[in-house]
Amino acid sequence: MAHLCVNIDHVATLRQARGELEPDPIDAAVLVELAGASGITVHLREDRRHIQDRDVELLRRVVKSKLNLEMAATEAMAEVACALKPDECTLVPEKRQELTTEGGLNAAGQVPHLQAFCRRLRAAGITVSLFIDPEPGQVAAAAEIGADFVELHTGAYSRAQAEADIEREYQKLTAAAEAARGRGLRINAGHGLTYRNVLPVAKLPGVEDLNIGHNIIARAVLVGLMQAVREMRDLVEA
Repeated sequence: MAHLCVNIDHVATLRQARGELEPDPIDAAVLVELAGASGITVHLREDRRHIQDRDVELLRRVVKSKLNLEMAATEAMAEVACALKPDECTLVPEKRQELTTEGGLNAAGQVPHLQAFCRRLRAAGITVSLFIDPEPGQVAAAAEIGADFVELHTGAYSRAQAEADIEREYQKLTAAAEAARGRGLRINAGHGLTYRNVLPVAKLPGVEDLNIGHNIIARAVLVGLMQAVREMRDLVEA
């Protein structure tokens, strides 16, 4: 059975839009856990556009379930992660001009760098996940690198509109999950998932966590954060 981890970046986006103190992502994390989520995910970006250093420092103290820190594989972020020791680090690509993460990490193109990076995080007691597109070559590279998890990028599946396109992207996810299991990798998934399309991904064999943020926060504007989390949790963990 898959579990729900809630990305609270966009609570911080709303706060940063006015440069005020509210809404506080720390308060959001408490409510998310009270609503039954299995973990909290945040992306500490180089440009600090939403989540701030103060946020991850406080979240490390407050989160009782699991704290997943998304980050680029840079020296500066390695220092942050090794000091804070989140339960899990998910390595993602990062470009300043993007609105959100646009694709998976090119693990196959930077095996030596990511091998050394993963060894450093794992030596600090941190579980390592690579956010990759559902492609066989990327799965193979993740295994070679020594990651604990792959997080399958569900963006193409989530954006697909026609039934044939949805099915094609879903089959890519299915094949990638099977390949990951065959190589001894654990599996997470996420990006762009909604209340309308999450169920098939939650049912993929071997998927442990679904990292979902924007759609839950959007729903929370209408029904409240705890209700929005419960609704998604019930779908994911059905």
